Amino acid sequence: MMSQTAKNELSQVAELLEKSNRVIISGHMLPDGDSLGSSLALGLALEMAGKEVVVASPDPPPDVYRFMPGIERVVLEPGQGPFDTFVAVDCSAPDRLGRFKSLMESAGVVINIDHHTGTVPFGTCDYVDPGAAATGEILVDLLELMKVPISLEIATCLYVALVTDTGSFKYEQTTAGTHRRVARLLEQGVPAARLNTYLYDEKPLAAVRILQVALESLQISDCGRVAWIIIERNVLDKLGASDQHTEGLINYAREIQGVEVALLFREISRGEFKVSFRSKGEVNVNELARKFGGGGHPRAAGCVMEGSLAGMVSLVVGMAQTAARWDRKRGQPGTDVK
Repeated sequence: MMSQTAKNELSQVAELLEKSNRVIISGHMLPDGDSLGSSLALGLALEMAGKEVVVASPDPPPDVYRFMPGIERVVLEPGQGPFDTFVAVDCSAPDRLGRFKSLMESAGVVINIDHHTGTVPFGTCDYVDPGAAATGEILVDLLELMKVPISLEIATCLYVALVTDTGSFKYEQTTAGTHRRVARLLEQGVPAARLNTYLYDEKPLAAVRILQVALESLQISDCGRVAWIIIERNVLDKLGASDQHTEGLINYAREIQGVEVALLFREISRGEFKVSFRSKGEVNVNELARKFGGGGHPRAAGCVMEGSLAGMVSLVVGMAQTAARWDRKRGQPGTDVK
């Protein structure tokens, strides 16, 4: 069993969902595979249980997930309800719901299901397990607890949630329990090889063009422990690319031998940047991201910053170097960032 660190038991989540009638489910802004996979899996399951369900997203789903069962039903404008139950999945804070935050506040019951380190409980019922490799891993247990049959469609969505948020099962939070849950999904007929091709082996030309520019911007610190990539908005516009085409760019910086912390500075609007953090296992980038109002996981995190690009790069890279140097000196996770 996974460690349960929030104030509610998973059985309480199941009980509230069983009592619900009209449910809206939403993940976070700039949805990823875990957010979408968990939302769709829960939506399909609740419909099987006779509930009226709306699956929503604050931002459009990236094209890479267009193969997922039920993806066409994800709405950007769900209306104002009424919904008796709002379920937030894979969402570490209410602000990450974007414009749906007010919709959440008007619901009678708010259920928060998440696995991010540092998530502050904000629901009527919160189940947050930082020990879970993905929110989708929690959903596997929840649906089994509710005795909802895991159909091929549901299993496919949950597989996407798990394979994407574990970095294809490479991250350290991947456990024997994670693999056992994946095995149960595969037993439902999930075509894993085909799904992995869709996710990782097919890219639009725009994404490859962005990669070319990204590698030209790649820089490495003098100590060789920090590498970063910068993508400005005008570059995306010039190439006819969008934010989704930057997915995975940070991994090219992370994969460099000797690099411990990788950073991606992506301009999302004029003067506003999404900063992504990755580490190989020594530096806790969740602690780094939290210094800038963000958060996430020990090995993958992010934040949003505004201001001068040169200034924020200097600040973030400097703190990343401090964390990496401290880590190397003491042989401990790099969280000693002042």
